[in-house]
Amino acid sequence: MSSSILVNASALTALQALNMTQQNLQTTESQVSTGLKISTAADNAAYWSIGTKMSSQNSALGAVSDALNESGSLLSTMTTALNSTLSIMTKIQNDLISAEQPGADQASIQTDIQSQQQALLSIGNAANFNGQNFLNTTTPGTVGLVASYDPANGVSTINIDTTTTQLFNGTLAIGGGILDSAGTASGVSILTLNINGVTSGAIQNMLTDLQTAVSSITTASSTLGATTTNITNQQTFVTALSNSLTNGVASLVDADMNQASTRLSALQVQQQLGIQALSIANTNTQLILKLFQ
Repeated sequence: MSSSILVNASALTALQALNMTQQNLQTTESQVSTGLKISTAADNAAYWSIGTKMSSQNSALGAVSDALNESGSLLSTMTTALNSTLSIMTKIQNDLISAEQPGADQASIQTDIQSQQQALLSIGNAANFNGQNFLNTTTPGTVGLVASYDPANGVSTINIDTTTTQLFNGTLAIGGGILDSAGTASGVSILTLNINGVTSGAIQNMLTDLQTAVSSITTASSTLGATTTNITNQQTFVTALSNSLTNGVASLVDADMNQASTRLSALQVQQQLGIQALSIANTNTQLILKLFQ
């Protein structure tokens, strides 16, 4: 084997091997420190692109989950208010029945009814969550609660028609709600009925309209209950979908830490051996000097 003082082939080979080991070591150290085998598009453009899109969708689902939790609390507030309203309606019903008894103190009974009417107003006004009130509203209509999101179709919603849940109009002057609209039998609303000086037939008509209102409130409560069930089911689905996306992204871009740590140890040994090999190759040229001594 010939030797040259101009070119040290052994040292060049050792240096090339050491550089390759250094590159692999740098890559593996990055995987261990970040936990990612694909952290930039340069690592794998296709997988990085897919993982980025899936991560973006997963982030959007996080916002959907927050919205669903808020919707659940909103519906719970409205449902609680409607249940309380039904309890008050039962008390008014009992007052009307008591007023039918001969010799009943209608003035005292009417005082109690007025108290219950004020309670109905108070409950409806208090059923406010984050500025939303489906029971006391001046502009009833369809409200869309965020249910899901996907890049192709955008946001999907669960809709509620608040015309079916409106107890009264905020101004109480226009009417249109369950409690502030004139009954078909008595001609007066639940919030304005007055038994002072009326006949037994008029009270019977009030009871008829009261039952109609109770039926409407029960329907409204059932509607909100069914919507709550839909919200709960959607929360379960969104959670499962988010977990699936998380696992999918992990399978594409996450590093196998067991494999990476083992490879790191092996490359560190290779690095040490490479340095030693380069050192040995560089000392070979020093032997040429001894030929001239």
